[in-house]
Amino acid sequence: MEAVEPFAIEVAEHDGRVEITPRGELDMASAPELEQALMPRLEGGGWVLLDLRTLDFIDSSGLRVIVGAHRTAEDRGGRFTCVRGAEGTTVHRIVEIAGIDGVIEMVDDPAEATAR
Repeated sequence: MEAVEPFAIEVAEHDGRVEITPRGELDMASAPELEQALMPRLEGGGWVLLDLRTLDFIDSSGLRVIVGAHRTAEDRGGRFTCVRGAEGTTVHRIVEIAGIDGVIEMVDDPAEATAR
């Protein structure tokens, strides 16, 4: 059985946005940590890019955080962009099944998210 990477979050600034990259499993136990990293930056009206490509798994708790981040960005005049998981991965399928890729700004690569 393959070992699962422990949950961690990397935060960096790049091209006028904050890039947040969670690693490991985004679930009920780790979702509050991601929420704490996202929300203060969005409440100030900033641009946050959330890169899902290094996640091994995401559940409904993680999806709730992503939808909440999208709503906060809309309410506060900010911008929220997600980099979807690689095609064929569990994260990509869960995001697709949940249908959030039709509501939230999604890109396949951070370079596709350009300033408006």
